[in-house]
Amino acid sequence: MWRFKRFSWKLCAFVLLTPVIGIGGTVSAQVTPGDFINPDNATKVKDLVSPGVYARVLHGMTMKITPTERIDWPPPYREATEKYSAQVRLSPDRRSLVAYAAGQPFPIIDPNDPDVGAKIMWDNAFRPISSDDYDLRDFACTSEYWGKGKPYQMIDYIEVGHYAGYNLVGRTEVEPIPIDPDFKTSGRYWLFGLYPVLAPQQARGTGILRYRYADPLKGDDQWDWTPGTRRLRRLNETILGTATGAQEYSPDNYEGFSAKNENYDFKFIGEKNMLAAVNSEHVPEVTCNTDGGASVCPERWEMRHLYIVEARARRERVPEELYSRRVLYIDSEAIFVMYLDMYDRRGSLWKNYTSWMTYRDRPVPAARIAIYPFKREFQVGSSTVDVQSGFSSVCYHPAQNTAERDSWYINMGAVDRQFFTLQAMVKAAP
Repeated sequence: MWRFKRFSWKLCAFVLLTPVIGIGGTVSAQVTPGDFINPDNATKVKDLVSPGVYARVLHGMTMKITPTERIDWPPPYREATEKYSAQVRLSPDRRSLVAYAAGQPFPIIDPNDPDVGAKIMWDNAFRPISSDDYDLRDFACTSEYWGKGKPYQMIDYIEVGHYAGYNLVGRTEVEPIPIDPDFKTSGRYWLFGLYPVLAPQQARGTGILRYRYADPLKGDDQWDWTPGTRRLRRLNETILGTATGAQEYSPDNYEGFSAKNENYDFKFIGEKNMLAAVNSEHVPEVTCNTDGGASVCPERWEMRHLYIVEARARRERVPEELYSRRVLYIDSEAIFVMYLDMYDRRGSLWKNYTSWMTYRDRPVPAARIAIYPFKREFQVGSSTVDVQSGFSSVCYHPAQNTAERDSWYINMGAVDRQFFTLQAMVKAAP
């Protein structure tokens, strides 16, 4: 049952608890609202995006520069932050989270704090976009090669029925709040399911489940189901991040960074006003016809205040990590990875992941059920491109030709723990 807790505004407290972005109508000396960015004037944004995003623009992705809009947290999440954040701390080894219940773990970010990188990443782990549950019904990913002015030629197409998650800790809108009683016995932070695959035909019915545990020494449980062989397979955590090419279908790379925080060392690089797509115009997103379909464009980009964090795998925990380092660019209000550059073991830029978000009171204009009394963020597109080979994978959230009306159901009780069982995944296979 979807419910909102009664809450009171304590404005003085939130002067400190709420991140502030001080950017006016003229977003930068290099760009202003109304500018249209393409390869011919790409140098205007070179210092306002990551190297990976800049490479995208050089290869044909376009941007429409729009004024900055403030992104507010959902009121129940804001209330939980006020109520619980004072009790949260890092463990003595500075890696794990202690006494977390709900809301933002570390709402006050001090760049001089030696643990600031880890705190930002724990904020990202319990970000405000979805605190209870989510179900994206019918989304699709395509693969293609990028290129300035190159005709769109799809190589692969994947469509999945559900991209869903359930949080046992950090709940703010749907009972049980703030912690599911199952957490005491299972120790699971969250559950994730991606099933059933609807296309291509040879993979139809395939699915994966993943469980994340609070115990810093306990790896994720993950299973995949292949209906053709009627085989349920349990996967080793060390291979989760080893996808090759640009097809980052490893769960570690979903939504920018979904790996277990305890397996990484984080370094705060700094904070900077940069461009990001937090309020996209199109839902479903449109295929970019000026870069070979390797992204979505043209789309709105605005100046945002971003935290820049470097993540390096602890090799004793993740021996198969492909990257020497990842550099994450996290929006300071949405607390979401807007883009991510991944570097190979030689130290060269290898891949870029980019998110496109929208900020509204419903995921799509025609929604009939998923309508909220406040605006919230929805991720409407994402893309990973191998900048060395040009191979790209683009995901549409939701699929472009879906018959599903509302698409995103966030914090509405659309899925419960039962959805994330092996029996449910096997039963859902067509």
